[in-house]
Amino acid sequence: MPRTVLEAIQLGEWDFEPELCDEGDFDATSAMPGSNEKVVIMSQRLQSGQPLWHPADRRWYDDSEV
Repeated sequence: MPRTVLEAIQLGEWDFEPELCDEGDFDATSAMPGSNEKVVIMSQRLQSGQPLWHPADRRWYDDSEV
């Protein structure tokens, strides 16, 4: 059973759905949308089996806080 989307793709499982994860299990980010920092954080989440999006992630360019 794959643990991450990347593992599922390697196994050819195209209908993989990750387990639900509590937002307290991973940190939100204040990285600017579209920034390299945000892409790196999302990549790390993907590789560790976490959801790509945290409800408290910065969503807009003019957001000053998470």
